[in-house]
Amino acid sequence: MEKLTFLGKDGDAMELYVVEQTRIAGVNYLLAADSEDEDGECLILKDVAPEQEQESIYEIVEDERELNGVLAVFEQLLDDVEIQK
Repeated sequence: MEKLTFLGKDGDAMELYVVEQTRIAGVNYLLAADSEDEDGECLILKDVAPEQEQESIYEIVEDERELNGVLAVFEQLLDDVEIQK
């Protein structure tokens, strides 16, 4: 798994492991975990950077409807992994 460092709005760094990534309707999403272990906490992150930006800007998906839709896609991509809400 690839490990990335994300900077929060307050400047604090958070290291997450990218479990899977997908693109839906032109938007990139990451399923990221705080641990390589099976019992890690997961987040779904959405790239909100403008198209012309070279670097990605990820925000945690909080909208329940969007979260459920993207989670369903990740569950299909990771048929051997159990994701609990």
